[in-house]
Amino acid sequence: MSHIPSEFTVGGIYLPPSLVAGCLGVLLAYWTSRALNRRRLSRHFFYPPLVFVAFAVLYTVMIGYLFIPF
Repeated sequence: MSHIPSEFTVGGIYLPPSLVAGCLGVLLAYWTSRALNRRRLSRHFFYPPLVFVAFAVLYTVMIGYLFIPF
């Protein structure tokens, strides 16, 4: 039987899995948007901040689905 984490411990502080997935999702979205800006690909988007939010949501859902099973 696999162990399903109900919370993560960081330095004695308990964090919910959705918070960890959200923080990682925002970090990955930040790195993705920086890479798009560096290669000047973000100019093809109508509103780049909305694309950043979409990447953050997409990465958060993917991390939550792949690494934090229900």
